[in-house]
Amino acid sequence: MKPLITFVLLSLCLLPIIFVLADSRSFSIDYKNNCFRKDGKPFQYISGSIHYSRIPREYWKDRLLKMYMTGLNAIQVYVPWNFHETLQGVFNFAGDRDLEYFLNLANQTGLLVILRPGPYICAEWEMGGLPAWLLQKPNIILRSADTEYLKATSVWFGVLLTKMRPWLYQNGGNIISVQVENEYGSYFACDYNYMRHLHNLFRLFLGEDVILFTTDGNTDKEMICGTLEGLYATIDFGTDTNITAAFIRQRRFEPKGPLVNSEFYTGWLDHWGDKHASVDTVKVSKMLGEMLSMGASVNMYMFEGGTNFGYWNGADHDTRFRSVVTSYDYNAPLSEAGDPTDKLLAIRDVIKNFRDIPVGPMPPATPKFAYGFVTLQKVWTFHIAKLICKISCPYKPSYSVPILCYVNCVQYYGSMLYRTTLPRNVPEPTPLISPLNGIHDRAYVSVNGVYKGLMERDTALVMNVTGQQGDQLDIIVENMGRVNFGSYINDNKGLLGNLILGNDVLTDWSIYPLDIDTAVANGWLQAGHSGSGMEAGDGPMIYSGTLKPTGLAWDTFVKLNGWTKGQVWVNGVNLGRYWPQRGPQQTLYVPGPFLSATQPNNITVLELERAPSHRRILFMDRPQLNSPGQKT
Repeated sequence: MKPLITFVLLSLCLLPIIFVLADSRSFSIDYKNNCFRKDGKPFQYISGSIHYSRIPREYWKDRLLKMYMTGLNAIQVYVPWNFHETLQGVFNFAGDRDLEYFLNLANQTGLLVILRPGPYICAEWEMGGLPAWLLQKPNIILRSADTEYLKATSVWFGVLLTKMRPWLYQNGGNIISVQVENEYGSYFACDYNYMRHLHNLFRLFLGEDVILFTTDGNTDKEMICGTLEGLYATIDFGTDTNITAAFIRQRRFEPKGPLVNSEFYTGWLDHWGDKHASVDTVKVSKMLGEMLSMGASVNMYMFEGGTNFGYWNGADHDTRFRSVVTSYDYNAPLSEAGDPTDKLLAIRDVIKNFRDIPVGPMPPATPKFAYGFVTLQKVWTFHIAKLICKISCPYKPSYSVPILCYVNCVQYYGSMLYRTTLPRNVPEPTPLISPLNGIHDRAYVSVNGVYKGLMERDTALVMNVTGQQGDQLDIIVENMGRVNFGSYINDNKGLLGNLILGNDVLTDWSIYPLDIDTAVANGWLQAGHSGSGMEAGDGPMIYSGTLKPTGLAWDTFVKLNGWTKGQVWVNGVNLGRYWPQRGPQQTLYVPGPFLSATQPNNITVLELERAPSHRRILFMDRPQLNSPGQKT
């Protein structure tokens, strides 16, 4: 009995100490002295953006340690809603989606976290992180007080923010602040009721003590529509901006408190057909030093960009639709493969002037290996009935017009087949027209299995077709990524309007979602299955081969010289899109954890237009991201 009494008395004696320790953890804004305070002391964060959704889980610790050794004391993290709730009501926080494991790694490394949970995040990510199933409500107004949209966001945040609350700094975690929405001032809606609803949701699930903030671009319009009383207003800008003028603008909306640049751009994104973006290292380091000298807290966007694996790239639509490339290297201080760059070293030299740098060497680059050539075999065309039966089911065939888009077929990404027949003989080349620009985004057209050409959103809305009445017309439509910024984020995919052949409106469509990823994962598209060794031809075709084990599973980069456009899978993992003819990206990053050192590695390539006669792909030990390609 005595030991129990002693334990109880000791526990009671320790309770005040425990409460004191809990109370001593605080992160707040000191409006009088224009700074943050961490545990009562003035605090300036030096942060970098990293996206766990763009980096294999096996490499999270490596990237975080490199950021810590650079001298950062915080990281900034987006949470893509569609990455965790791809299907409505089905939440996934496992494996590469294990956000809490990522937060714990950051905590163990010594990094605080600035959380940006959206619901919209932009980030050059598919639909800005919003799930495509929202578009099943045809008149929904995204990022507004639309009833259906608010209902969906409330459910999502009920799940996400409940998980995040224990990770708040004052609760013993490492999250010091949380952003509400994201650059909302750049959106047309300017709906303060929507922002108030989010504010209330965040307070409901996170409590009253955590700092909630907004981030907006460096214009009055953006700051007016993006800010809200009760949310600390921060600003973002890059090296082409006058620092003093930008912070004066922040002060007009937030007269007291710390100066904050929430997105200081260390680089920039690439679209297909662009030149590879770069931002001068000297400008970045000089401007960083100037902001830190002013006492500003700064987050560098990006510190490591990573990769748009699978179909996760976003797109822009200004004068036309422009898809973001697979690599999100961003010309950042850590490369796409997580390697320290000269820009990182220059930034570290700046940070040394403002805080102590951790002692010890910078972790080295991950090892790379040039595995050499792999020759592929053609195994399938999209016009083989067996393929369609294996990987798809027709969705309500015999539609009169092909206005049914991806979301109605419960297929949100990848490709879809639209099939009908020619209504009459067309012996002479006859225009096939999309009069209302209804192709979202690229359409690959075949008649009786013979490839005829392609149509493309905004740029190629007419092509010629010949054939006989009753010939099978197949149109494979590729989703190139939904718009992630601006007014066009309600970006439905598929054939969204009538197609006209000469004077005839085409009708009686059958629509087939093509779940190629499942087919690849199940090994249905490997050499040795029905269709192997078929003759070469143009149009969508699938090729496969094997990278023999070498005893190594190191990072590598696959180059598809002479190939046109498509997608690559390694051991069932979708590496993303290639398009070397359009450029600038010429190689796809293959992280070592995707490979086996001891077993054959299965390679699958979906070529959408034309494969080279050599059918070879090359695994290199370095990337090529800056070739111009051929603009079209």
